[in-house]
Amino acid sequence: MTDDSVHLFQDFTLDLARGCVTRSGQPIHLRPQSYEVLKYLVENKGHLISKDILIHEIWQGRAVTDGSLGKCIEEVREALGSDSRQYLRNVRGRGYIFDPEETRENGKRFTVSNDEIEVLSMVLEEEENGETFGQQGDWGHPQAQPAHWEEGLVSAEELGQTAIAKRGRPPKNAGISSANKRLRMATLAALSLFVLVTAGFVYLRRSSKTSPVITSIAVLPLTNVSGDPDIDYLSDGIGDNLIDSLSQLTGMRVMSRNSVNRYKGGHTDAPTVGRELSVEAVLTGRVVQRSDVLSVSVELVNAKDNSHIWGEQYNRKLTDLVALQTEIAHDISRNLRAQLSGTDEQKLLKNYTANADAYQFYLKGRHHYFKLTEAEIRKSIGFYRQAIEIDPTYGLAYAAMADAYRTLPIAGFVASKEAFPQAKAAAMRALEIDENLADAHTVLGWVGIWFDWDWNSAENQFKKAIELNPNNSDAHRGYAHLLSSLGRHSEAIDEIRRAREFDPLTLINHSLEGQFLFYAGRDDEAIVRLRNAIESEPNFWIAHGVLGRVYLRREMFSEAIAELSKAKQLSSGSPEPITQLGYALARSGQRKEALATLKELQSVASEHYVPAYSFAMIHNGFGEKEEALKYLEQSLQEREVQLTFIKIDSRWDPLRTDVRFQEIMRRVGLPQ
Repeated sequence: MTDDSVHLFQDFTLDLARGCVTRSGQPIHLRPQSYEVLKYLVENKGHLISKDILIHEIWQGRAVTDGSLGKCIEEVREALGSDSRQYLRNVRGRGYIFDPEETRENGKRFTVSNDEIEVLSMVLEEEENGETFGQQGDWGHPQAQPAHWEEGLVSAEELGQTAIAKRGRPPKNAGISSANKRLRMATLAALSLFVLVTAGFVYLRRSSKTSPVITSIAVLPLTNVSGDPDIDYLSDGIGDNLIDSLSQLTGMRVMSRNSVNRYKGGHTDAPTVGRELSVEAVLTGRVVQRSDVLSVSVELVNAKDNSHIWGEQYNRKLTDLVALQTEIAHDISRNLRAQLSGTDEQKLLKNYTANADAYQFYLKGRHHYFKLTEAEIRKSIGFYRQAIEIDPTYGLAYAAMADAYRTLPIAGFVASKEAFPQAKAAAMRALEIDENLADAHTVLGWVGIWFDWDWNSAENQFKKAIELNPNNSDAHRGYAHLLSSLGRHSEAIDEIRRAREFDPLTLINHSLEGQFLFYAGRDDEAIVRLRNAIESEPNFWIAHGVLGRVYLRREMFSEAIAELSKAKQLSSGSPEPITQLGYALARSGQRKEALATLKELQSVASEHYVPAYSFAMIHNGFGEKEEALKYLEQSLQEREVQLTFIKIDSRWDPLRTDVRFQEIMRRVGLPQ
């Protein structure tokens, strides 16, 4: 023991200087109240402290229940491991005591409940044949319990003594011979051991029924009940970050934000969510902000039977928001009964910034980004910049900004050269700060395939992102794109199905699976997948667009044009479905209508960015080889995203023997 630390037991230490508990020098997460409870008991080592005194000293007169104290004790014991029950004990009805010397003085102790004591009592009653053991006064009056009883923590000898006392019969002084007494005591010890083993089996069986280990969860959008839409970013952000934190846990399947967001604002019971998302548990929550105080209530529910697993309310100042996120995530993982490795524990405890203002700007950025319009994405970048200005080492904010920049050209809002270099720079800076940021690796994967055309580097980045966060649906989706573009179709389909496993309700995953099946030549399967997506959401234009292309390859021209026209109608002016429809009209011989579509695309280009690739495709539909190649050369110079599909897109087959086309493929880095 030093002035700054107190050795507890084994390799556990109370670090007074840092205000935490450590194991072999590594900090262990405890809520502030739990740490203070342990600290007070350690400071009063060997003394029995009543519940009233503990509550008064720790909560300083605030109104709390015994349950709050019990929760703190439970958290301390879980943090310190199963052996802590030998040292931190409950004297039933009296209070708590911390005394690491106790077991060495009194021998090995076992944990049993009153139910197991009753079992032993009945066994003893049958074995005694009317006699009791011991001498009057040795075991006290009927109902007596050892003073250091800890919810059944007793030695084998005390177990037998207490069991007889609970039967309510005073012991007899029957003059039993010493040999007979020794025989009976040996029998008692054997019976005690038998009951302990039996009780352990019963406990494990009971625990397996009532507290199963949960390996899949959906964190539904938290509800903002403050009545102020300006703080939606808080409720959305807290939920998103819980998803991000839990998704890093080994063996835990966590539904993505995209899949759970469909439940926002609606009332859906846990069993329904469980069936639709194939998860075992559902987390719901409410957020209230009053002045500078934030109140977050969360409830964990078993999705199978709608039973309550755990719930808690947290009241913190906004300045404590960063620590609050960590605390909630840690509490959830404990109540999922997840077995955390040391690495998992570190991930949950990791705070990417200590500045509450920077963190709030980050949350505001996330809130606007997910609206996925050009204006909102640009607004999100502004908030990320403010977060970084406050905390230049905020790696997560750099990663989020990188993701926003890479989304702009992928969505067709801006030219590749305008946004991808900024996305790459931000992602690289994020990894300089923290090399284990999965989102930053994912962004570099996207940049690698859609701008740098460095396919090997991109594959390594996606693999690294998936290694760091196996639940990252975006990383699986990006990797599937890479595999498909390279012609590794079976791998691509497997990978997009993994993305769909973590993000089952996001229609883009269903549509991309249809697209990758289409590129693999598996048209019948593609049609089934795309029709299912359209049945789920008839207005999802991307599914209509891909389905139209499948029909077009089958020369089902009327069906193809109907689907592509629907996609154009639903897309609100995106150049992509206009391009697809123009090509289909040209291929079907409807030249007049195709020329009108080309003119429409030129009109859009006068006000917004339109890829040169789009014009190349329509001229390709007309069979105008020279015009198509001219625009493809321009697309190459602009390093456009769409150019990465030319290897697998059969619409370019008429140009493949041309050396100019082959040179374009070579410069994009695609094998021929």
